[in-house]
Amino acid sequence: MKVGRRRKRRTIGEMGERKWEDLNQDCLMNIFRRLGMKSLLLDVLFVCKSWHKATHDPGCWHRLDFSEILTTYSYFKDAIFPSRFMNEYEVKGKFNITGLIKCVVKRSDRSATFLILPDFCTREILLYVADECPHLKTLELPYPVYASEIPKLVSKLNLVSKWKNLEFLTIGICFQFREILTQINIHCKNFVGLTIKRNYIVGKDAVLAIITLLPNIKHLSLWYCFMEKKNLVMILQGCKELVHFEAMHCTGFNEGDYEILKLTSHMCTFKVRDFWIDDDAHEARR
Repeated sequence: MKVGRRRKRRTIGEMGERKWEDLNQDCLMNIFRRLGMKSLLLDVLFVCKSWHKATHDPGCWHRLDFSEILTTYSYFKDAIFPSRFMNEYEVKGKFNITGLIKCVVKRSDRSATFLILPDFCTREILLYVADECPHLKTLELPYPVYASEIPKLVSKLNLVSKWKNLEFLTIGICFQFREILTQINIHCKNFVGLTIKRNYIVGKDAVLAIITLLPNIKHLSLWYCFMEKKNLVMILQGCKELVHFEAMHCTGFNEGDYEILKLTSHMCTFKVRDFWIDDDAHEARR
């Protein structure tokens, strides 16, 4: 019987060592765009020239979430972030948060599709992103309790008209709520999702604005809100294309109410406060 010779296993040296920095730039960009803003700004681009070049691809900056590094009242989640940033980029003088935000937005080269603004957002920042982020699909505005001027500016200056591709908006109830939804109704033909956060009361006026101006809405989320059952029923009856509804940490209605469960029986998602709904209530949804 003829026995074949065992193939000699080739060593890494014989095959040629493959290095991370030799990866195709498109592959690197595809990896880096999944990282957080902090890693992109302070870690990845200083590894090697190849990675540095890849991080300057606008594709890495389609998603701009400033809540990853900035908290309420301009505090940094990482206390050493300002000093590290100034040291790595050789910035002189006092750290400038507005300058940081403009720097990051500029890297997107007007291609950003997702933006969460910091709660302390200023007029200067808002006007800058309105011009530099024309392709936004998802936008989270600062809540009025922290930045009361922002909704006024969005409404007064008709900034929504600059975001014609907008699909999802997160906002707090404010005096300009109806005006902003009116602009969405006029300019944003692909709009499907609204999130209302950190508001004590979602009253009848806000509910009527949603039903009247966003009748084809498909996603609605409430966070830390109060809404009476009658107002929730109005929304569920008026927004007939609604398929995803969640009310997290909200009060004003019973998550196991039979009328509410029947009105939401067709939905893909109905989530209320993470409360357990009893078996009888589940049966009512069938």
